[in-house]
Amino acid sequence: MPYVGFARSPYGPAETYRIILEELGRRGFSVGFSKHHWAGDLPFGLIVAETDSGEVAVRWSLGGKFELKLEEVDKETYDEFVEDTLEYTNADSG
Repeated sequence: MPYVGFARSPYGPAETYRIILEELGRRGFSVGFSKHHWAGDLPFGLIVAETDSGEVAVRWSLGGKFELKLEEVDKETYDEFVEDTLEYTNADSG
């Protein structure tokens, strides 16, 4: 089953990406591939990852301290979450 998540981070895009991938590892996800999308003028982005436990998409935004919440969802919900976030941010990827 895929997962969607929401994260808050006091860090910029590159550091947030690194910390979220580390946190996924601590939670037992082995990441095989990941990609980070963000809009340079907006304080949030999207990280998508292929893991041994399923696809993971995490929407992050700036916040006071780092926190990450994950929820297992069905494939349709996952796809809509990713599509809606990418459409909203009109994000660049890196």
